[in-house]
Amino acid sequence: MKAVAPPPSQVPGGKQTLLSLKSAAQQCRACPLWERGTQTVFGEGQATARLVLVGEQPGNDEDLVGRPFVGPSGQLLDRALAEAGIERTDAYVTNVVKHFKWTGRGKRRLHSKPNVHEVNACFPWLEAELAALQPHVLFCLGATAAQAILGRDFRVTQSHGQLFPSSRFAPWVGATVHPSSVLRTEGDDERAQAMATFVDDLRQVARALTSAPEIHA
Repeated sequence: MKAVAPPPSQVPGGKQTLLSLKSAAQQCRACPLWERGTQTVFGEGQATARLVLVGEQPGNDEDLVGRPFVGPSGQLLDRALAEAGIERTDAYVTNVVKHFKWTGRGKRRLHSKPNVHEVNACFPWLEAELAALQPHVLFCLGATAAQAILGRDFRVTQSHGQLFPSSRFAPWVGATVHPSSVLRTEGDDERAQAMATFVDDLRQVARALTSAPEIHA
């Protein structure tokens, strides 16, 4: 078995870059998820990106390809970003957990939610990404990412689309649902409404990228 990778704070080479972090993360063995995942799926995007979108973990397609948000959820995210007036290429996309956690059902590999230990073990990599990027807006997709960034008491159902001033990760942080939840919505009308709400939340982000967003109580 390969040695455990050093934490991001000890990655050699002076100033940490996204490239050096990505290379080091491939050897991370901080939790057991690496044993079943095909590969580490690190974040992707321009180092100058002013927007960082953070999801929960890579899915089956992402695990096989080695890139974040390339499966059905990523395709829906692309459509929503376009409707909200945000170019996907202007955003850096990543996940709190960098390995795919799954359970088998026949030949299928089904998503399994990462636990607190797995989130905490991987969180230093996200912190290092954000330190290298220094984004203007950090927007979480789904409850796992939102609670990792905004605290265990944060509820996406109550505060989705709102942006809050922060001095830790970015000047503005907020959250919305994960695009996979839109895909899981049953009924054409209900799914259309879920998509509209998702796009509206992203429009808040678009406004924050050009001016200070309106904060809702």
